[in-house]
Amino acid sequence: MLSLSQALKRWSREPVIGTTADEIETMRFYSRQAQKILMEINTQYHEPEVLRQLFSRLIGRPVDDTFAFFPPFYTDFGKNIHLGKNVFFNSGCKFQDQGGIFIGDNVLIGHNVVLATLNHHPAPDKRSELMPGRIVLHEGVWIGANATITAGVTVSRCRREPGRPTVYCRRRRTGSLYQKH
Repeated sequence: MLSLSQALKRWSREPVIGTTADEIETMRFYSRQAQKILMEINTQYHEPEVLRQLFSRLIGRPVDDTFAFFPPFYTDFGKNIHLGKNVFFNSGCKFQDQGGIFIGDNVLIGHNVVLATLNHHPAPDKRSELMPGRIVLHEGVWIGANATITAGVTVSRCRREPGRPTVYCRRRRTGSLYQKH
C-alpha cells in the first residue's frame, strides 16, 4: 500500500486511472476510514468540540477552535481537506477531495454545497480516467446554498475596484473584469 503522502502527491496532479493494486488499496483504505468517522459524525448529536475532534480525525490534522459545521457532512476521502480559521459549513455539504480542497480563513459554505475535485476525461475513449484538480476558496469567500464547485476552480472575493462606482470581480483565467450583479 502507498503511504498517504505518496498517494496525495500522485492524485493531486496526475490522472487517476485505477491503475496499480497499491493505489486502489490505498484509496479504499482511506475511504473506509472516512466512512467510519462520517457515520459517527452523522448519526448522533455531538457538541461542537467533539465535532471538531472528529473532523480532525477525518482530515488527519488539527482544526482551529473557530471551525464549525452542521452535520450531515460527506466526503469520500477526507485526508486532502485543508482548513483556515473561522470556517463554517452548513448541513448537507459533500466534498470529493482527492485533488485537494484548500479553504482560507473566514469562509462560509452554505447548505448542500458540492466541492468535486475529480472529473472524468473529456475524450469519450478515455472517459474512465479521472482528472484531479484542486479547489481553492480564498479568504472571506461565501459559497451559497446548493452550489457546485468543480476541479481546478479557484474562488476569490469580489472587491471594489479603485475609482469604480460598483463592485467588479476579476476573472481568474483572463484577468478581465466583469460587473457583479
